[in-house]
Amino acid sequence: MSDGFAGAVTSSSENELLRAFVDMADTLVDEYDVADMLHRLAKYCVSLLGASAAGLLLADQRGGLEVAASSDEGTRMLELLQLQTEQGPCLDAYRGGESVRVEDLSAEAARWPRFARQASAAGFQSVQALPLRLRRQVIGTLNLFGRGPSPLAGSSLGVARALADIATIGILQERAIRRGELLTEQLQHALNSRVVIEQAKGVLAHAGGVEMDAAFDRLRAYSRAHNERLSEVAEAVVRGELPPEQVLGED
Repeated sequence: MSDGFAGAVTSSSENELLRAFVDMADTLVDEYDVADMLHRLAKYCVSLLGASAAGLLLADQRGGLEVAASSDEGTRMLELLQLQTEQGPCLDAYRGGESVRVEDLSAEAARWPRFARQASAAGFQSVQALPLRLRRQVIGTLNLFGRGPSPLAGSSLGVARALADIATIGILQERAIRRGELLTEQLQHALNSRVVIEQAKGVLAHAGGVEMDAAFDRLRAYSRAHNERLSEVAEAVVRGELPPEQVLGED
C-alpha cells in the first residue's frame, strides 16, 4: 500500500477502507440500488475518512439539483437550504464543474448569506464540495462538512474523490446511457426513490416515536436483512403493505 493511501487512514481501518472500495465497485454490475449506494458513500466519508458530515446532490431531468443522500438529518436540511436559497458551495461546484473549498464559512457571509449563517450555527466551520463528474458531464456533487478548518485530513480527500468517481461511473454505465440516452431516467428514478424513502422515514418516526435518523437506520437494516431494495421496502411502508412495527423491530 502506498504511503499516500496509508496516510489517509489509520492502520486499523485500512481493511475497512478496502472493503468500502469493493462495496462501491459493486455498482458496476447490471443492477444495484442507487439510493442505498449514495447513502453508503456519505456514511463512508464520515465513518472512515473523518468528515464531520456528508451529503450528495443529484441533477434531475430538468438539470436542477435535489438531495439524494446525507449522513444525517441535519446535513440533509443544510443541503435543502442551499437548494431553496440557490446559494452555497455545493451549487457553485455543480455549476462550475470544479471543486469548491471553504476553510472558514463565517468569512463567506457576503457570498452565501443564509447558508453560511445556518452552517455556522450548526457547528460547521468548513466545507468541500466535489463535483460528481466524468469528463465534461457533471451529474451532481459530493459535499463534505467539517467542524474544523478542513473537512478531511491529509490524503483522505483524495480517497473521497476516488469513492465519488466510482459512484459516478456506476450511475453512468447504465445500458440506457451506452445507447446514447442521457442519464435522466436513471437519475430521476433515484430521486423519486428518495422521496418515497423520506416518506417512509416519517411514517416510522411517527409510529415508533424515534428520530428521523434512527428511523432511516431501521429501514435500511430491514432492507439488508431481507435482501430487498431500500426503495422497495420504503414503498411498502408508505403503502401500508409493511407494518411499521415490523421494520422497527429489526436489529
